[in-house]
Amino acid sequence: MFRLIPLLAVVSIFLFACAKRGKPTLEEYFRPEEAKVKTGGVKLISVQTPKGTFKVWTKKFGNNPRIKVLLLHGGPGSTHEYWECVESFFPQEGIEFIYYDQLGSWYSDQPDDSSLWVTEGFVEEVEQVRKALGLNKDNFYLLGHSWGGILAIEYALKYQENLKALIISNMMSSCPEYDRYADEVLSKDIPPEVLKQIRDFEAKGEYKNPKYMELLLKHYYVKHVLRIPVEEWPDPVVRAFNHTNEKIYVLMQGPSEFGISGRLEKWDRSKDLNKIKVPTLVIGARYDTMDPEHMKWMAAQVQNGSYLFCPNGSHMCMYDDQENYFRGLIKFIKEVDAGKKKVEF
Repeated sequence: MFRLIPLLAVVSIFLFACAKRGKPTLEEYFRPEEAKVKTGGVKLISVQTPKGTFKVWTKKFGNNPRIKVLLLHGGPGSTHEYWECVESFFPQEGIEFIYYDQLGSWYSDQPDDSSLWVTEGFVEEVEQVRKALGLNKDNFYLLGHSWGGILAIEYALKYQENLKALIISNMMSSCPEYDRYADEVLSKDIPPEVLKQIRDFEAKGEYKNPKYMELLLKHYYVKHVLRIPVEEWPDPVVRAFNHTNEKIYVLMQGPSEFGISGRLEKWDRSKDLNKIKVPTLVIGARYDTMDPEHMKWMAAQVQNGSYLFCPNGSHMCMYDDQENYFRGLIKFIKEVDAGKKKVEF
């Protein structure tokens, strides 16, 4: 009997700990801000750069001391807006998340200095945002989509000791490999006569020509970027596209949608993936602009990788394959919280 009492005490402590690991109650999740003036979770964060101090926009949704997901948008130069779909999935699971417009994006300061738009600067910006928000290795999930995936990889390679988990959504680890995939695979999915017209516009630098955009929307975007008729594109996506900072986008990505020709053209971290130790989820989709096989390979290169494949999705599969995307994403987040390093789907 005396031996049983300590055992029961241990079991009680274990059960209590497990209970505490469940999702927060509604009262806990929607706990009001402590600030005197309530802002709905919006916080402008000062970031130091070689060109001075600027402010970036963030907005926190919910409270969960163990699960805080910082969302990195694509572009470069897009906005957090297309991430608004997470509001239909994360709150009921008790997942706290933070919107964040990177410097130069719509809701943040937009300094007109091209020297700021380098990957290393954005990495240091994320680190300053992390500190300001109180994120750490016990709660910090970093989720980057498209260009945000590049940024997430770069952040992890320098600061992974601050991460609980890394999520790379719809981004390859090598821009040269992406260029090859775009040229050898994606371009073949466009009728030859249409592709010739697109290439002619690009050769002349007529990227703003309405006909050029019309061809891209019809033969590329609705097949590989978002597989929904353009006239039915969700409002958050439309707003994000309309608010893109073209100066940053063209400087870093390049003007063409077929591959990368800007400052990111030679970016390649494929040989460094094995340095990433934290639990890492890579998400790819069948119709993605990025090669799904390469993204599957990425998951096998990191030390604790998982791969989520969205069979009905494209580059924005958080919209056109929501069932698979969010079911898998939420499962990964919860299982990492429970102590797992790899997750099967």
